[in-house]
Order: sequence, then structure tokens, then C-alpha cells
Amino acid sequence: MEEADREVLLQAASLFPPPPGIRFAYGTAGFRYNGLLLSSTVFRVGVLAALRSLKTRSVTGLMITASHNPASDNGVKVADPGGGMLTQEWEPFADAIANAVNAENFVQLIDEFIKKQGILCGDTYSGVVLVARDTRPSGEELLSAAIQGIGAVKGVMAVDMGILTTPQLHWMVRSRNKGMPATESDYYMQLSSSVKILMSARPKVQKLGPHIEGVVVDGANGVGAKKLYTLQQFLEGIEVNIRNSGREGEGGLNDSVGADFVQKEKITPSGFGGDDVGKRCASLDGDADRLVYFYISSPEKKGVELIDGDKILTLFAIFIKQQLDSIYNQEKMESSPAVRLAQNPSNEECHSIALGIVQTAYANGASTRYLRELGLEIVFTSTGVKYLHEKATEYDIGIYFEANGHGTILFSEKLLLWLKAFNEELSSASTEQRRAVQRLLAISSLINQAVGDALSGLLLVEVILHYMGWSIQTWNTLYQDLPSRQLKVKVADRTSIVTTDAETRVVRPLGLQEAIDSEVVKYSMGRAFVRPSGTEDVVRVYAEALTQEEADSLGQAIAMHVRQFVGLESSM
Repeated sequence: MEEADREVLLQAASLFPPPPGIRFAYGTAGFRYNGLLLSSTVFRVGVLAALRSLKTRSVTGLMITASHNPASDNGVKVADPGGGMLTQEWEPFADAIANAVNAENFVQLIDEFIKKQGILCGDTYSGVVLVARDTRPSGEELLSAAIQGIGAVKGVMAVDMGILTTPQLHWMVRSRNKGMPATESDYYMQLSSSVKILMSARPKVQKLGPHIEGVVVDGANGVGAKKLYTLQQFLEGIEVNIRNSGREGEGGLNDSVGADFVQKEKITPSGFGGDDVGKRCASLDGDADRLVYFYISSPEKKGVELIDGDKILTLFAIFIKQQLDSIYNQEKMESSPAVRLAQNPSNEECHSIALGIVQTAYANGASTRYLRELGLEIVFTSTGVKYLHEKATEYDIGIYFEANGHGTILFSEKLLLWLKAFNEELSSASTEQRRAVQRLLAISSLINQAVGDALSGLLLVEVILHYMGWSIQTWNTLYQDLPSRQLKVKVADRTSIVTTDAETRVVRPLGLQEAIDSEVVKYSMGRAFVRPSGTEDVVRVYAEALTQEEADSLGQAIAMHVRQFVGLESSM
């Protein structure tokens, strides 16, 4: 970095001194904290996003949001050129610069990193960072800090995309780098045109039932509701009624509303009650990257029947499998070049389309069992969206979801090219095979392949339910979740627990896994695992069994073994 550029960065950084006594850590959610204490961090992440654009010679993104956290919190995270999260290799650098004690130390770290990475500042390439925020009160001031951070790096420009959902910004970054239209209007038009194709290609079925033709959406009083109102203007054939939209009198952001609240508490969000019995309802989270469904079975009950991410994944998997079966059934891949996805140049061996379901150990065992009975391939990864997403890219079609409602579907470029070519080959035919190809292409356009997106996910669920002729109650009967219990055990050092096999088995301390196994065999449909927390000195315990009483008992027994092997204090 030239001296003049270094001085510009130093002066800009001096305007954003870090708050004393706070240690920031970059994780899946980026940095999150009280919004009034984040200006320094957001400025510095702006610099990081600019450097990332120069390093990759691509458009990157910076989103200001704290998702399902209270309105007083805020956060910042970076979108990589592919539209996904910041590469893990840069996370330690993010931690280092966020915690630099002063502007001089910060600039020194930047200078060293630029040299180490071989980043060219101020050459012929002009970097671009798309920036956006959600509706939080602190967002506007933090957005200004981000733009100043980006502008302090020579040769990089910030483009303010305004107020967006997190998935919209990630979609725009991915689209810009693929040379595709990438405005907010383009987003709505792509989703709505895909819905139109899917709705027109559905069979004529009976209505879903009285009073449940449309979906009632809890918008968490956040940005998702605001954008859903706009999306409605583009839609045909899908009825959406929005509540908790953030308008005056509807309550606060994430205050007893939203996907996180409904999924964890399993009770009705504010704005819903006895008049909604039997209706198909959905909840977005604060920045619209999570989605869960629910319905109220009785006006006397405050609880809800939850349709979580596992069941959303299952619905998507069933529908996609049906389309693949329609392709296979009419023309076997092994006998026709027309249905050949790929060829090995050496022997022209044909390969079928690889559909993979990616879960973590927290997925309910009943969902895994049901998907396996359908003949689907299930793989597990460590906990965290970045691991799920990475694994899903290994398939022609990879589907992943966490129980909290965050997930998406990924289509390989190889498969999309084949589907488009095969669709052209069948252009003169009006067959179920061609319609299945067209549905898969429409799904690939509807679903947000950058990150989990509650708006695109909501539309895909609605399309599939209409296609199947299913009510939400029918959907819920696919399988019955096994009762589960999650506990936390305080320990002196969480790193004393070491796991393997996607965090389902303990390899250290010796003997703990054998103790867990000895407890699990005592219970019908028993399953349990432990894993160290990534953020605090606790060990997390998960247990499930045939009844809630058994799940509770198994969880407590496992927690007792953790305390005996690792040390201290009671479970929480």
C-alpha cells in the first residue's frame, strides 16, 4: 500500500475508534452486537469487503442486519462473489481487524494482509461492493460507516442498494458476477415468472380445503414483510395475506414474532389466534433468510403444529424426486443419449442425476428415516450453514435445510446445461417428461441458490402444495417428529470434547462415547450426541426417543456422563 493510500485509510479509520472492552468474533452470522457499538466494526468490515473485491476481481456484498436478534442489535456480514458467505480462510483476518486496538494497529494489519495476499490496490481493476441494510433503527448510521470503509480503499466503489432482505443482497451479488440482471425488480420478476411456469404446469386438482386457499404470513415486523408486499404485485395464482408487517401498532421487530420465535417456542406469534384455526400459516425471520410453517389446531390451544425446516426439505425432496422419476420413466438414461447428463470422455459411461439430501445431526431422526425410505441419499455435515452449503455443491441437485428453516436447493451448472438442451430436444413434444424438465428449470430459477431465502422458499412451498393438492395438515402427516430434548452443560474447557462423523461421535475424552451408547440402547428409537459449543464453554447435548419422557430422561443421563468426564456444573 502506497504511503498516500495508507494515510487516507488511517485518517478514515481514526473517525471510528473501537469500543473498549469488547471482543468481536466473526461467525456464520458475521459480527453481531448492540447496534450503537458497531460503527468501528462495520467500517472495518467495509475495508475487508473492498479488499475481497480486489482480491477476487469480482463484485462482493456487505449486509447490515442482525436477523432474528432484538431490534436494538445489529450486525454486518460479507457476501462472497458466488453469493455465499465470506470464505472461511478470511474469517481470522476479520476477527483480527475488528479487534485491532486503534487505527494505527488496524492499518498495519491491513498493510500486512495486502502484501501477504498479493492484492493490487489502484490498478486497472475497479472493485465494487454492493451494500444494503434491513429496517433496524441503527442501520442507516452503520451503512454510512460501511460506505466510508469501502471508500477508504483505493480503486473500490460502494453501491448502495438500499433496504433489502439478506437473501436479496446475496442474490444480487451472485447475479452480477454471472452477468445476469441483478436489480431488485429483476429479483421479483425472476421469482414471479418461475412461479407462473410452475403453476401453469400443475395438474388440475381439487381445492386445498375451505378457508385455506391462501397462506397467512407472519413477517416478524421486519424487512421480509416489506418486500413481500412488493413481491405480491408481481404474483398471479398465489394468495398471500401478511401480518406483523412492521406497520404502526403491529409490534416490534422479532418481538414474540418471526420464524425463530415460532420454531423455538412452538406457540402462536403475536397477531394470530383462535380465528386462524386450520389456516396455513408461515413465519419469516427478521431478515427473511429463515422460513417455517405452522397451523393452529384448536382455538383453546396457544401452541402450534410446527412445520419446520426438516419438513420443508422433505416436501422439496418429494417434488424434485417426482420430476426426476418422470424423466427416467419415459426414457431410461442408460439407453438414450438424449437423457444422458454427462459422459466420461474415455469410455462414454452414462451418469444418472445425483440428488443428495444434506442434514446435520440436529435433524429429527424421523425425517431422516422417512427420506431414506423414499430411496434418497442422505449425508450429514457438521453444524452450520457453511458446511451444509459446501456439501450440497457436490451433487447435481443438493437440498439442505436446518430445522430452524434456513436452507435452499443447489443445481449444478452441468445439470442446468443438460436440462436446457434436453428441453430444446423435446420442444415439439407435449409430454410429462418435458413438463418435468421445465419444472426443474423453473425451480432452479425460483429458489435462491446463493443462500436460504424465505421469500423464494415460501413461493416454492405454495406451488408444490397447490400441485399436490395438499393442505398443510396433509403435509404434516408425512411423518411424526420424534420427541427431543436439548441441554447445555457448563464445562471448564469445551475443547476437551472432540467429535467425528459430522459431530455424531465423540473421540475424546476416551470412554465418553461408550457411555453415551450404553444409555441410548435403553430407549425405544433412542439417539443422542454431544458437541462442544462454538462460542461458549458449554457442551451441547441432544437426545431423542419415542416419547418426550424418554427423550428427557436420555438427555439428563447423557448430561450426567458429560459432567463426569469433562467437569463441572449443572445442565441448563
